[in-house]
Amino acid sequence: MPEPALEIAELIELIRKHDRLYYVAAEPEISDLEYDRLLKRLEALEAANPQLRTSDSPTQRIGDAPLSELYQHEHRVPMLSIDNTYSIDELRAFAQRTLSSLETENAEWVVELKVDGVAASVIYENGVLVRALTRGNGVVGDDITHNVRTLRGVPLRLDSKSPPGLLEVRGEIYMTNDDLVRLNETQAQRGLPPYANTRNVAAGSIRLLDPRICAERNLRMYCHGTGACEGIRSDNHMDFLHEIGRYGLAPTPHVRKFDRFEDVVAYCDTVINEIHDLEFEVDGLVIKLNRFDQRAELGARSRSPRWLAAYKWEKYEAVTRLNSIEVQIGKTGTITPVANLEPVELAGTTVSRASLHNAEEIRRKDIRVGDTVIVEKAGKIIPHIVRVEKHLRPDNSPPFPFPVDCPECQTQLVKDEGGVYIRCPNFDCPAQLRERVRYFASRDAMDIEGLGDKLVNLLVDEGLVRSYGDLYRLDIASVAALPRMGQRSAEKLIAAIEISKTRGLARLLNALSIRHVGNTVAKVLARNFGDIKKIASATSEQLASVNEVGDIIADSVFRFFSSPHGQTTIADLEEQGIVMIEENRSPESASQRLAGKSLVVTGSLSKYTRDEIHALIEQHGGKTSSSISSKTDYLVAGDKAGSKLAKAKKLGVAVLTEVDFEQLIVSGG
Repeated sequence: MPEPALEIAELIELIRKHDRLYYVAAEPEISDLEYDRLLKRLEALEAANPQLRTSDSPTQRIGDAPLSELYQHEHRVPMLSIDNTYSIDELRAFAQRTLSSLETENAEWVVELKVDGVAASVIYENGVLVRALTRGNGVVGDDITHNVRTLRGVPLRLDSKSPPGLLEVRGEIYMTNDDLVRLNETQAQRGLPPYANTRNVAAGSIRLLDPRICAERNLRMYCHGTGACEGIRSDNHMDFLHEIGRYGLAPTPHVRKFDRFEDVVAYCDTVINEIHDLEFEVDGLVIKLNRFDQRAELGARSRSPRWLAAYKWEKYEAVTRLNSIEVQIGKTGTITPVANLEPVELAGTTVSRASLHNAEEIRRKDIRVGDTVIVEKAGKIIPHIVRVEKHLRPDNSPPFPFPVDCPECQTQLVKDEGGVYIRCPNFDCPAQLRERVRYFASRDAMDIEGLGDKLVNLLVDEGLVRSYGDLYRLDIASVAALPRMGQRSAEKLIAAIEISKTRGLARLLNALSIRHVGNTVAKVLARNFGDIKKIASATSEQLASVNEVGDIIADSVFRFFSSPHGQTTIADLEEQGIVMIEENRSPESASQRLAGKSLVVTGSLSKYTRDEIHALIEQHGGKTSSSISSKTDYLVAGDKAGSKLAKAKKLGVAVLTEVDFEQLIVSGG
């Protein structure tokens, strides 16, 4: 048997390792039961050898007695608020203000989730946790050290042999939806009222006087900022998150860095659709400068820093009943479960359906027919189920039996390798065909006016359309003979189908329902290759080398064009006279007069939209940026150019009108 001191040291190190794996890396190696056994063994050894018990031992997370009151301490560095924005236009205005105040090179931007919890500051001295405070009024906060010590994701001692002399990390204390479900079940068993949401639980629990109650709530903390620090190694935000992760703290997850603010905007506009995948509540995004020196250059106002802003969206919740679950089949065979709800008012609309996304989502949230559920709508996204009120669940409610065969064609379903989606692998499945044809005719694809959902169903069900090419083989007589169709309607449809032949390569690529290829990727491929034959003959490596494509998309495109189905589809459409080049961008016709040049566009243009001129710049070999610096080669200035024009003149950057720009790309003059 090892000596008690040696075994205690080994257990402490092992428990800290598993805390780090669970809360920081999200890669647990042992079960909760095994973890509890390690902790109980450590408790027993320390009880038998009290002289070996230290203040930073994992057993000391829960205090013996409640406090009589909360004390207050002044923040060494004020804990300021964040300016809120509620629209993309407001977000762009924030970026313009920020960039116009910087005199250095282009900015790097960081986007991170705004976790809906309670702001807190945790202070380490020489690697040991000494104090934790709430924000309070920004200058003075409540001392919540006794409760933060109960959070297993917050190490009592940093995992480093040479920690910073002073490290103050700021972050958000939160509760997961799954833990709220379990807490409300316990509340019901005790005859106590349930809690309304995770934020209220976190806010109330962290200020309790008795740490034993807080310890039962399983609160967690994500770290996202700095306070007073001495001896940290990082000079930017992304490196700081990696640094604190190495110390055993949990950095805020899903952080992205961008060099162009337009990429920030695009990301913000799409990431809101993915929040249903998270186990915790989010009420917005935080956009901040990455570099610490640029933050210092901008400083702060009285209440908020100038170098960051929150992009928030309104959230609405309602309680309703889940009446049934059905599954839908998408254009690539994805099986999507949908909840049919008791109709409920939410954000001014009546909600009766909500996507459940995938089988894993149903399993993780343990969603069952007959459950009372919390349904949420945030921003522009479709409603989704946040959690189940399990304490209200009917007795003997069975789990939802996810189908093993396609409900449309009875083909056995398969799960994506390494993914969460379950699919019907039968490409000829009628349900997939209907969805593919529907998408092929949609506005962002071939834009066939008059080809709506009901008519698509009719054409497929009647056997008139079994492929994209069949649409172009339709004739007026066969369409006019369909129910609720007539001669005039048929003539209009056939004319619209004929017009769609000239939509161009980008629209066609989007219309083909190639996995991972949407509107944006289709435009990128069309712009870079210009001809479908060049895409079809490209290798995966050549496709992946295109900016914004990458390995996964490249592999999907390569497999489509290499497959018998893909080759047959393209040959058939070519035979029907579909235009398969990007007529507005032929690679041979574009010069490389802007190769290696960086251009910024500002002000109101009269001849181009912002997207059009950016595409034109890239077609001629140039790069676009959202901010002026000494590395900028040209500023294309329209009316009301403002601060960017002034900065360009100050830095000696060449300023072009739209006419100047056109002369440059045509003749180099």
